[in-house]
Amino acid sequence: MAFMSTVSTDVRALTEEIKSRSQFVDELLAETSKVVVGQRTLLERLLLALLCDGHVLLEGLPGLAKTLTIKTLADVIHANFQRIQFTPDLLPADLIGTMIFNPKTGEFTPKKGPIFTNLVLADEINRAPAKVQSALLEAMGERQVTIGDTTYPLEDPFIVLATQNPIEQEGTYPLPEAQLDRFLFKIKVSYPTMQEEKGILNRMSGVRAPRAQKVCQPAQILEARELVSRIYMDEKIKDYILGIVFASRFPEKAGLPQLKPWIQVGASPRATLALARSARAHAFIEHRGFVTPEDVKAVAYDVLRHRILVTFEAEADGVDSERVIQKILERVEVP
Repeated sequence: MAFMSTVSTDVRALTEEIKSRSQFVDELLAETSKVVVGQRTLLERLLLALLCDGHVLLEGLPGLAKTLTIKTLADVIHANFQRIQFTPDLLPADLIGTMIFNPKTGEFTPKKGPIFTNLVLADEINRAPAKVQSALLEAMGERQVTIGDTTYPLEDPFIVLATQNPIEQEGTYPLPEAQLDRFLFKIKVSYPTMQEEKGILNRMSGVRAPRAQKVCQPAQILEARELVSRIYMDEKIKDYILGIVFASRFPEKAGLPQLKPWIQVGASPRATLALARSARAHAFIEHRGFVTPEDVKAVAYDVLRHRILVTFEAEADGVDSERVIQKILERVEVP
């Protein structure tokens, strides 16, 4: 009982600290919303990725403000931003940089590429060949780049936001499953509502487009990460996360035998870690010092939709990974 009392006291103290130190989240979202109409979920997920030090894969049709949202986020946190258009003729050197010969000194000097920034928008990542994708994903995983004989660390924070068009697949190089697993989230960007689109029409038809003001510094994001890692997660919440992940691997053991013919590959251990990290970050933006089952549910689709692969039989039945996740969340007992 004394241990539970101590835990409760610590959680209350942490919650009070988070309430005071997470106020920048509301300011950041409010400032970003001055430019971006709607897309609240996208904004929150990008912020969660920053807090989790993770990368994001965005899937959506052109013209849905993906680039605008990311650029605006970089503006409000006073971070550096680079947009790279991936094309079939792109080379790894165009991304990470290369050695350039200096005729004055007779030596080769490094020329750093656009990867050396805080936020990288890899536009239509699946249009570049495998070598370029590999160079990007190595930078994502190692947080460093080697040019010539020298290894250079990347800036912190550093996150990659990659987009891909779900319709045009001709002439593309789809990301392999092992590389998809490197992304913390896969977010589907949908059309705005009619009311939101009217807001876009009114806001963007003026002489000057609205601009967001800087409301925080990258250092605040790094400090917030330390707080996020301290957010309390009960053993029952950890078991709940494990129950969801293991249900995707062994659905028959979770009382979901009907899912077995639909699932080709279940979620990896990286998904377990991603669920825990992003649930803690979600609790942070809700100004809480502890994780609830609702935090896990809030991020489950974005964490799992690219990690659970469905079979051809499922596709023939019109079943996708989101339907599988829905069935799992309905079945796994909530603590």
